[in-house]
Amino acid sequence: MARPYVAAGALFFDDDGRVMLVEPSYKPGWDIPGGFVEPGESPYSACVREVEEELGITPPIGELLAVDWAPRPKDGWLEGEMLLFVFDGGLLPAAWRERIRLDMDELVNFAFVPVDEVDRLLPPLHARRVAAAARLRRTPHRAGYLEHGEQIPVQTLARGTAGRSAVRRPPDPAPGPELADWPADLGALSVNTRESHG
Repeated sequence: MARPYVAAGALFFDDDGRVMLVEPSYKPGWDIPGGFVEPGESPYSACVREVEEELGITPPIGELLAVDWAPRPKDGWLEGEMLLFVFDGGLLPAAWRERIRLDMDELVNFAFVPVDEVDRLLPPLHARRVAAAARLRRTPHRAGYLEHGEQIPVQTLARGTAGRSAVRRPPDPAPGPELADWPADLGALSVNTRESHG
């Protein structure tokens, strides 16, 4: 039976549609607000708790935007796959932004970044996840299933006689820097990047 690690986080946006990223104090690179789910805790409750712990605010957290399955790292430091839940933090008005008090043991900075530029600060897997969740937020369904940051099904190629869609699945992830960049301390939703720091 699969026993994946579970994490949850939220996407917050400013008035210009930019998404919030946070800079952890305990590792290089950037992330989204969130963290790992504790035993007996739901992903939604974990998201609410982590946002309060990291940012010092309790804004309303909205609906689920995406569930992303990520494979077990090839370097073997984590004994299992991961399920990552991304919730809609929605627009974070100025009144909430002014009340942010970072937990300096966890975060040293935050910034709002255009969604199409998150790959400058996030590793590829996480940039795909954030972009996919932000894109799903603008669709009627407002939620979707991801594997390794890619939406499943990826695209519809044709319709069979029974009306079912033929879909193209993304290729299996190849071993590489992304899989080596998982956080060593399970301390945050995003995977740490040693190769991207700007």
